[in-house]
This record gives sequence, C-alpha cells and structure tokens, in this order.
Amino acid sequence: MNGRDDMDEGWNRSAGAWLALMGRDGDFSRTHVLDAPMLARTRGATRALDVGCGEGRFCRMMAAQVPEVTGLDPTRALLDVARERGAAEFVEGRAEDMPFDDGAFDLVVSYLTLIDIPDAWAGLSEMVRVLCPGGRLLIANLQGWLTAAQTKADGWSRDDEGAASMVVDRYFEEHAFRGAWKGMSILNWHRPLAWYMQTLLGLGLELVHFDEPKAEGGAEAERYNRAPYLLMMEWRKPAARAARPGG
Repeated sequence: MNGRDDMDEGWNRSAGAWLALMGRDGDFSRTHVLDAPMLARTRGATRALDVGCGEGRFCRMMAAQVPEVTGLDPTRALLDVARERGAAEFVEGRAEDMPFDDGAFDLVVSYLTLIDIPDAWAGLSEMVRVLCPGGRLLIANLQGWLTAAQTKADGWSRDDEGAASMVVDRYFEEHAFRGAWKGMSILNWHRPLAWYMQTLLGLGLELVHFDEPKAEGGAEAERYNRAPYLLMMEWRKPAARAARPGG
C-alpha cells in the first residue's frame, strides 16, 4: 500500500473518531491557539479555499466574513457532515490534484493538513496554482521538532526517577510516522521547517507573516505555553506585472 492509499484508508477508518474528538468546536489547539489568529488573517478575502477541510469547521468560521468559501477533502464521510452543517461549498478531491481553475481563489488555507499530504510538493504547487496573482496562502502546521519526536515511544522518554522528556530524532529526514490517539490511526509526514520554507520560496511566494502562537485561555494553556507546538505562515503570490509598452 502506498502513502496515498494508506492516508485514504486511515482517514476513512478514523472519520468517526475524528468527529467525536472535534465535536462542533474543535480541540484545544484549534479553539485556544490557532482559531483566532488564523481567522484574523482571512479578513479581506473574497474567494477562499480550505484544503483538507474535514468536517468543514474552519470553512464555517470563515464564511462569517468571506463571501465565497469552498472546502476540499478526500474523505467522503467527513464531507457528508460538512455538507449537512452547511455554510460553504464542499468538493471531494485531493490537494495534489485539485479540480479548480488556475487563479480561482484569492485565499488558500491549509489548517493543520500538510502533515497529512504524502506528496507535499505537489500539494503546495497546486495551492499556488489555484491562487490568483496577489493572493495569499495561509498555513498552520505542527512544529518540526514535534513531528520529529514521534519516532520512538511516541516521542517520550523517562529517566530513572520518572521525569519525562521528549526525544527528537531524524529531524532532517523527511519520513512518515503513524499517529494513533483516541481511536484514530493516521499516517503523517515529518518534514523539517527548512523544507517548507525552501519549497514555498522556490514556488515563487513571498513570506509576509510568521508566528508561533501561544494558547489563550483554557485549562491546558500554562502547560502548552512552555514550548511552541504550532506555527503559522502567510505567503503571498506576486501580483502580475503589467507589460511594458512596446513589448
């Protein structure tokens, strides 16, 4: 089974557990860390695409301030729920081969989905393709140190006195790992931050915003804010240059 098939089967099997975990509001990382700063940076968009939209939660949030919102996801069970809950158009498809015209959107969002995409280069290339000139790509992702800590005993080690520390390994090596928690079993991909930065720069985008957002409120905030688990990036596709007179 290749990475794409494994990802599809993992999400198909895990869709019920995911819906139970997210509920209608989402988990701690979304509700107390990412939602507010991500939503703030969607303002001003008119046509937004959420790649890997799942059950459509962030699409519904964007729809309150963005006139046209589309969600894309390959997992039919999640799309069925998204369509039931409404507020946006939902399309079945994959990030690596999107069924949209060039320049169809002025905002593309990848909200914690890049670790799920086997061929991230193809996925990012497609995100850039469907952006109009001057459009923005808004990314939320797990920190590389965190995904590189999933290779041994779920990343955790304990000393003789029982004190826990996290083991980071194979950071510079792009590799897959299986994330299993609360009834879910999903194949994820680790890539170092430099891979993402160099890929996005190589695709011709300009970095306009970077952040490692802290948790705001919630019972887990004090523990969470000891280290950045998540990052945000906003990239802009350069506007088309006007042709010079005479060619």
